[in-house]
Amino acid sequence: MAIRVRFAPSPTGYLHIGGARTALFNWLYARRHGGTFVLRIEDTDAERSSWDMVAGIVDGLKWLGLDWDEGPDVGGPHAPYFQSQRLDRYREMAERLVSAGHAYYCYCTPDELRARRDAAQATDGGWKYDRACCALTAERRSELEVAGAPRAVRFKVPKGETGFDDLVHGRIAFDNANIEDFVALRSDGLPTYHLSVVADDIDMQITHVVRGDDHISNTPKQLLIYEALGQPAPKFAHVPLILGPDRKRLSKRHGATSVTEYQRQGYVSEAMVNFLALLGWSPGTDRELFTRDELIAAFTLEGISGGNAVFNPEKLDWFNQQHMMRLADEDVAALLEPRLREKGFWRPEYAAAERPWLLCVIALLKPRVRRLDQFLEDGAFFFNEALDYDTRAVAKYLSGDGIRGHLEAFERVLKSVEPFAASPLESGLRSLAAARGVKPATLIHATRVAVTGRAVSPGLFEVLELLGRERCLERLRQAIGIASA
Repeated sequence: MAIRVRFAPSPTGYLHIGGARTALFNWLYARRHGGTFVLRIEDTDAERSSWDMVAGIVDGLKWLGLDWDEGPDVGGPHAPYFQSQRLDRYREMAERLVSAGHAYYCYCTPDELRARRDAAQATDGGWKYDRACCALTAERRSELEVAGAPRAVRFKVPKGETGFDDLVHGRIAFDNANIEDFVALRSDGLPTYHLSVVADDIDMQITHVVRGDDHISNTPKQLLIYEALGQPAPKFAHVPLILGPDRKRLSKRHGATSVTEYQRQGYVSEAMVNFLALLGWSPGTDRELFTRDELIAAFTLEGISGGNAVFNPEKLDWFNQQHMMRLADEDVAALLEPRLREKGFWRPEYAAAERPWLLCVIALLKPRVRRLDQFLEDGAFFFNEALDYDTRAVAKYLSGDGIRGHLEAFERVLKSVEPFAASPLESGLRSLAAARGVKPATLIHATRVAVTGRAVSPGLFEVLELLGRERCLERLRQAIGIASA
């Protein structure tokens, strides 16, 4: 049987971390087995559904590299892939359930239901729907129909037990006595989640449902609908929830929850995919770094753990650094270009004559940064002509006795050294330090602040080489003006 899985988000306007991990597991499983990955939008409320709300989800999936075989943008044999365009199908299935005796019309108003629930809770504290409408006489139902009373469709839960073999947790069973007759179709004609998801999974021939643990309690209701319709149910794999570092469910209080927000913050998609894959899944070894293709080759549903996963931002930073180190400098340059433009650092020459220089800057900074934005933060002195001096660095390294004289002496070295490259520059500074009777570190720290404006940078002599003689001399003169005599 060809494997068919789906990712079916609600149109919230963005792809959150938990949804992205669920989509990734489905995508990996489909790609591993040569199956089909379906994207379906669960937007039963047509008035609130718009492409703008879907676009954030689509953009997030595309950034992660999770392409779908059927769904929005690409179509497919089971279209439409928006629930708001499938309402007639859900109503038809609801009527089939009623006709077969597996469901019945419920005319209870929200006020009536609330009153009965409150009365029950005032006595024994528990209540589930009392099947009042299931016991209506044909005459009473006819009266309500003639009066045009609003009606919902309730599924008639049979006696017994409903269970399934979860591919992650093993056997899970529910006593049907604890499941009330649930609404399948609301009185406004819109389906509940249970009916719409079953109808769609049947029509789209879904073979495996991989979703969050929070859906386990929904599964018995959906299995009852499959059984009532005489349709085989897919296999279910419920994956652990993602928790914040405080072991509470991941939310905005833990930081960004939107995948595209991490993109804006400077994370690369390869790192996010790798990080998400290991939230609740293990390859069975201690290996941590994977490409997408390597994840496809290694992924199994059996590798998903039953325990909740913890979102560790520091670990994500580590993955990002590792994957940026794996990227070619040219690829990093392409990722940086829009950020350089936004910051006002971009020069047309960076795409032409100065491209080799830009790639050298990237290669120098890459081992030190964890996010793309850090290239611009740590390397601002390369792109910005005006230096923003760190006052603490100035106070610490440009205020000692004789610093101005040392810098003036090094200025003469910079003017004469040939070639203007890291090794001759280092030799020149160390020789000057020996001649002036000071430690090389004294000149190194002072020069670093002079040319970068900060106390920390990549290797000073590589920085000097990339800045070039003229810029170094200009900045050294500026620093001489503020350094202590």
